[in-house]
Amino acid sequence: MDTRQLAAFCAVVERRSFSQAADQLGVTQPAVSLQIRSLEKRLGQRLLDRSGRRVEPTEAGRRLYHSAQRLLALEQQLLQELGEESEGELTGRFEIGASTGPGGTIVPLVLGEFQQLHPGVRVALTVSDTQTVVEQVARRELELGVVGAARRHRGVTFEPFFRDEVVLAVRAGHPRADKTMSLEELAAEPLVLMQEGAGVRQVIDDELRVYGMRLRDLDVRLELGLQESARTAALAGFGAAFISRGAIEADLASGALAIVRVDGLEPSREISLVRSTGRAETRAAQAFVEFARGRLA
Repeated sequence: MDTRQLAAFCAVVERRSFSQAADQLGVTQPAVSLQIRSLEKRLGQRLLDRSGRRVEPTEAGRRLYHSAQRLLALEQQLLQELGEESEGELTGRFEIGASTGPGGTIVPLVLGEFQQLHPGVRVALTVSDTQTVVEQVARRELELGVVGAARRHRGVTFEPFFRDEVVLAVRAGHPRADKTMSLEELAAEPLVLMQEGAGVRQVIDDELRVYGMRLRDLDVRLELGLQESARTAALAGFGAAFISRGAIEADLASGALAIVRVDGLEPSREISLVRSTGRAETRAAQAFVEFARGRLA
């Protein structure tokens, strides 16, 4: 069976569009249409329903899609094994996505260290919200993803990658800097929170529930979108901010920010690695995962 026809078919199913599939494959739309017609003629079955606004697979098309994915993954693995030596310098382009939390802190540092170790590899990092990263990995637009929340998706698998410590950061000179406060004192402390839906915010809300408290019980002065926004507000003294420790390591080292411990709270979250189901990864991707696991252990 012509794997080029299968690749065109899978691209149309994943993108629900002939034109977008053509863009993904780097060919013309008529070329994709011809591949699909040839495949349908050979199998003697209609594989795609073109009657609606979006192209949808028929029942036969859905069955073929899952088998075609496995076949294409095996082909990619075979070509990789034949075309690359098991030893030698890593080369090529490696594309990875990350959600805004890890993508703004830990992941760029680890990628930079990895690239210095393997100068023949060119690294591209895309930072988006968790759902976008997961979908891009599922569509194989990105080879790997790193996200702060494991959301179910049949096209990907999630693996524990590293733990992210969440701390309460205050400007240097704060009365409680490098000390401990009670939950009652926390309730009276002016706070800066990240926006609704942020992973760090959810971690704190879950911790507080154990003690019968919620974020709405606290003195929240500002709700800001990104970790960098919360960091800036804390540096300016607008309030204490719950934030990933990795986002403020440089500020802690310089003495610009300090940490306040809260009795009973030990917030942290699992950062997950996202991989495309059935995809044979490049040597560069495999090497990065191994390097990162060792670096972040």
